[in-house]
Amino acid sequence: MYPVPTDSTPTLLLADSQPIYLLGLRMVVDDLAGYDLIHEAHTSAEILDVAHRVRPDIAIIDIAAPGMRGLATLRHLRHEAPAMQVVVTSLQDAPSFVRETVQAGARAFVSKRSPPDCLLQALHAVRSGGFYLDPSVATDMIVAGFGPRTRRGQPRGTLTLTDREREVFRLIALGYTNKEVAGQLGLTAKSVETYKSRASGKLDIYSRSKIVQYAALQGWFNEMGA
Repeated sequence: MYPVPTDSTPTLLLADSQPIYLLGLRMVVDDLAGYDLIHEAHTSAEILDVAHRVRPDIAIIDIAAPGMRGLATLRHLRHEAPAMQVVVTSLQDAPSFVRETVQAGARAFVSKRSPPDCLLQALHAVRSGGFYLDPSVATDMIVAGFGPRTRRGQPRGTLTLTDREREVFRLIALGYTNKEVAGQLGLTAKSVETYKSRASGKLDIYSRSKIVQYAALQGWFNEMGA
């Protein structure tokens, strides 16, 4: 695996096979404070080469563009450069495609139809260790039936979590351990496990990856500035 970057100033990789979109990306992020060394790539091979040589912290990639090898590129990056946070941006924003990008390792998805502010929110979220899903895409996924459901087929979004259960689930989705959640909320580890178990039982969600997907679909990361 590639070494984990130690520089406190995040470096960016912008990747798109279409020059006009790549230029647009560059214009959006060029003047952002707090980012450094913006690199560009036009193909999957170039993405992997830059990842190996430069070790960017964040990559903004249209994996559906010609020459990007789609989900295979995401899976390769997740395996070889797990520290790199990937933001996928694409005109292809069908619910099934978005779900596949998240499952393949993307930490954020932004439709190219959305305003630049969505991309900036995505960058902020992944830089903070969170997750971002374009609100319009999240809505489409729920309408299309890709929102989480219980075994009995009831939409999970209609089930009510208490405020404490919701906050415990959100922190778990952000990557906190039970002990860290307890410290954040002033609870015992046993209480955290109890709230987590209750929420999991209500929603029929037990793995961390499913909790992350549920949190993203509910918009928790976006609305709370994760």
